[in-house]
Amino acid sequence: MTNFLLEATTEATTEGSSALTMLASFLPLILMVVIFYFLLIRPQRKRDKEVQRMRANLEVGDEIVTNGGIIGRVVLIKDETVIIETGSDRSKIRIARWAIAQNNTIHDDVAAE
Repeated sequence: MTNFLLEATTEATTEGSSALTMLASFLPLILMVVIFYFLLIRPQRKRDKEVQRMRANLEVGDEIVTNGGIIGRVVLIKDETVIIETGSDRSKIRIARWAIAQNNTIHDDVAAE
């Protein structure tokens, strides 16, 4: 009977140490995921939110730059498209709202932040 208790205690200790060993082997992987989240994923989400806010707050007369490098002034804003005026000959181009990379016009509400 004592031999059986000794074997049961040894198995419990072995199972506990193997669980600890398995946790220690996964610890670097878990640490890498946390580091990637704080260094890559979280800042990218923050930038995406800022760009979405900038696109949602566009106003007629704002000077914008598209992803393709076209610079123009907003003439008309629709749901998913924006019409901009470019150059001195006042050419008008219709672009998708997602193609706007930055707004060069400084607004009072943005400067207050």
